[in-house]
Amino acid sequence: MSQQDKPQGPIAIDSIPAEDWSEGVRYGGRTRVLSNTREGGRKIGIAIEVLEPGKQSCPHHFHMVEEEHIIALEGEATLRLGDGRHPIKAGDYVCFPAAQRAGHCIVNDSDAPFKFMIVGDRAANETCVYPDSGKIMIYNLGRLILPEGESLDYWKDEKADEPL
Repeated sequence: MSQQDKPQGPIAIDSIPAEDWSEGVRYGGRTRVLSNTREGGRKIGIAIEVLEPGKQSCPHHFHMVEEEHIIALEGEATLRLGDGRHPIKAGDYVCFPAAQRAGHCIVNDSDAPFKFMIVGDRAANETCVYPDSGKIMIYNLGRLILPEGESLDYWKDEKADEPL
């Protein structure tokens, strides 16, 4: 039996290293990715994130293939969902179904940290849309990012008028 096939017992969440990240002044947090441990799964991603006051969790986005779930663990923040804004607090749950064309992100406009768990499937063929910035990311092409709404004619540069 390989090491990967052996059943594993519980692991203390606090023993998983947390990583701080930031991008500019708007985005940033502290993340513990539970599903990247040796005990973690391969198909589902699970992380616990702490969003400090004045920070946004990520760019406003939606997924075409992946489904995401958020469980609020501590504090209060604002869930931006589509054109709406909704209070979210410890004990709340929200699901973002795949292909639901309503962007989502969390904005911590409170004066205390907001802690939440995020769960999602890890779809290799994911496409993610960013409505605020008008971008589309295609994961299986090396996270290729393209302008949303721009398209080429299917036959462009295919030499349709040239004989074999």
